[in-house]
Amino acid sequence: QVQLVESGGGLVQAGGSLRLSCTASGRTSSKYSWAWFRQGPGKEREFTAGLNRNENKKDYADFVKGRFTISRDNAKNTLYLEMNNLEPEDTAVYYCAADWGIVTTNRALWAFWGRGTQVTVSS
Repeated sequence: QVQLVESGGGLVQAGGSLRLSCTASGRTSSKYSWAWFRQGPGKEREFTAGLNRNENKKDYADFVKGRFTISRDNAKNTLYLEMNNLEPEDTAVYYCAADWGIVTTNRALWAFWGRGTQVTVSS
């Protein structure tokens, strides 16, 4: 089992930046793939960014390309999401996910989830 805890959310004005963190504990493994999903008000949870288990490929949803960056510090067992030029439409609860498989946008295929951190972007 892997336990994931997100942090770093908050209230920010449009155009601002935030860095989310996801700290993993338990049976962590360098063979996991990692991802960030988000769920806006009244919306389904959607894929935002992913880092495959070999860390040589990053995937991003079209709506965040060029603004968000996913990265991982293996020594700290921590996944990050650097978010720049935030827009009100980015308001959502952001979730960290991990799985033994490759990165997929299908949330049903991710085994481990955190409880999320709220990001609110004001206009």
